[in-house]
Amino acid sequence: MSASAAPLIELAAVTKTYGRGQAAFQALRGVDLAIAAGEFVAVMGPSGSGKSTVMNILGCLDTPSSGSYRFLGTPVETLDRDQRALLRRRYLGFVFQGFNLLARTSALENVELPLLYRGESARARHAQALAALELVGLTPWAHHTPAELSGGQQQRVAIARAIVTQPQVLLADEPTGNLDTQRSDEIMALIQTLNRERGITVLMVTHEPDMAAYASRQIHFVDGRVHADSRTPAVTA
Repeated sequence: MSASAAPLIELAAVTKTYGRGQAAFQALRGVDLAIAAGEFVAVMGPSGSGKSTVMNILGCLDTPSSGSYRFLGTPVETLDRDQRALLRRRYLGFVFQGFNLLARTSALENVELPLLYRGESARARHAQALAALELVGLTPWAHHTPAELSGGQQQRVAIARAIVTQPQVLLADEPTGNLDTQRSDEIMALIQTLNRERGITVLMVTHEPDMAAYASRQIHFVDGRVHADSRTPAVTA
């Protein structure tokens, strides 16, 4: 990132406290963080370190107790719920450990879902969803239900659903947590390709150093703070 380029994402003195009084728990304790467009960042740390909380804030699923979160220069904490939802739909894509696919609908219909929320026509949804499935190598399985797909294929469908809206940022929460080593490497290769060739900024929570090695930047959280922030040459799948 050049000195003149503003970060895509910026956190300044962000805290997050849950509960009140003696039951209060401070999940984040003054987090400062800047992420440039096009980065691939792995977010790591032990359970309770704050990594999931910070990802929820970055994904506009939660708001800071104090501090500032700016996305493309906009102070997100000043937006109301509807405005945050609009930001999610326009700029963010989400991939989860558990795939979160609708069981009784085809891969194509699962991928179309975000476009349905946008109010796009059936023809436009169909064309864009097919293009996303082609990008993840699943065109022949477009009309199969999740039960007819392997775990790796289901995660590919989930990734296609996340990118069908052409988001600027892909937030992935343990995307390989339910997969074996071979399928994990395949999914990481796909995410790495989306980052390098499509320019999608990737923020990924993982407990696995082998998966974090695919990212060019690793941020470690401990006790609600950034404990380490390092950049290393990424493993190429």
